[in-house]
Amino acid sequence: MSVIETLLPPQPAPPEVVKPYTVQRLIGRIVLGVWLAAAVGVFMIVVDGWDPAKFEKYGPSFISGLGVTLLLVGCSVSLGALISLPLAFARMSKNKVLSWFAYAYVYFFRGTPLITQLFLVYYGLGSFRPELQSVGLWWFFRDAWNCALLTFTLNTAAYQAEILRGAIESVPRGQREGAAALGLPSQIAFFKVILPQAMIVALRPYGNEIILMIKGSAIVAIVTVFDLMGETRRAFSRTFDYQMYIWAAILYLIMVEILRNLWAWLEERLTRHLKR
Repeated sequence: MSVIETLLPPQPAPPEVVKPYTVQRLIGRIVLGVWLAAAVGVFMIVVDGWDPAKFEKYGPSFISGLGVTLLLVGCSVSLGALISLPLAFARMSKNKVLSWFAYAYVYFFRGTPLITQLFLVYYGLGSFRPELQSVGLWWFFRDAWNCALLTFTLNTAAYQAEILRGAIESVPRGQREGAAALGLPSQIAFFKVILPQAMIVALRPYGNEIILMIKGSAIVAIVTVFDLMGETRRAFSRTFDYQMYIWAAILYLIMVEILRNLWAWLEERLTRHLKR
């Protein structure tokens, strides 16, 4: 008997498994319908109440506030990245003094609300005006922008340090042993072998941190920094038109969506060698 005769004849495809219509699916459909209806309703309200005169008058202010938001977040994230590297090393250090100092720093800034930290810097340090003037630092702390930048930098440095520490510790020990077997010095092995792999692991958490900083930056309007939310509050106080907040929400959504897609492209680009 030939091999062809022993083969099984083609079989039909298995029947498709029909998923039962559960209560959870019903609730999900209802919630999705409510969200769609709300989105359509908001869109119709915006279209019906569109006032070109207001848009022409306050549009430039919104763009100016958007620039302030991007500048504040960009500077604080960049400066926080510089601080997070030695802070992450201190967290992983065997020196108990450095390790406990870094732990206390991270614990405080991750465990307290960002708005509380902003008030402590802006209002708390502002109460020490004579002392700050005596050491020549009052020029810095009297400006709300500087206080916001300092607060955001210290806050994001704590989060970025933990992201970086976790990413470095996630690199398999075999990578370090392999670098040592090749005779690479420890510093070169870290920057050429360990850190690039750690940055790939930390890429997505870094993106999430930047998105959270963009949304959290709205609180600086409370201390008279006219970012996007500050300009929105000022426009609303003059018009009492709730659409000002809708415009701000749309701009925040655009920023987050652009960053999300950019980060997804960057992650796909950097991890293309890992795809199978």
